[in-house]
Amino acid sequence: MKAKQLLALPLLAALLSACTATTSLRSSDPSLTVTINDDAPLVLKSPVSKTYKATSFGQYRFRATQEGMDPMYGLIPLKLNGGYLAADILFFAPAAFYNLREVYPFYEFDVAQGVVRYKKNESDQWTSYKPTAAEADRAQAYFAK
Repeated sequence: MKAKQLLALPLLAALLSACTATTSLRSSDPSLTVTINDDAPLVLKSPVSKTYKATSFGQYRFRATQEGMDPMYGLIPLKLNGGYLAADILFFAPAAFYNLREVYPFYEFDVAQGVVRYKKNESDQWTSYKPTAAEADRAQAYFAK
């Protein structure tokens, strides 16, 4: 019985760590600062690595500021994690309420252009996302609290 418990502990730790994703945040300007949800502001003079929890229904709101420009607000684009979905269906369906979406591995913030670029692999082309007015308003209201 004790051997089963010892084996269960590393398995549980592996499953819990699988519900996070690490991303690299960078900017088009070294003076750009980004704040994501309640995290401390990050100055993106060079790429910064951060780990975020996977989510099914939540959002990661951001405020990007750059000297001499109005702040940019929006939602971080998230990717659907099909592997987690398959595992949830096969092994523990309620987990689908917690981990279907996660951050992309790479983001670039560009306040001057009003876009966030993201990609899955370092060699991929950037995909640009421009926050809608509704998304920007929601993020701005979040940071005003």
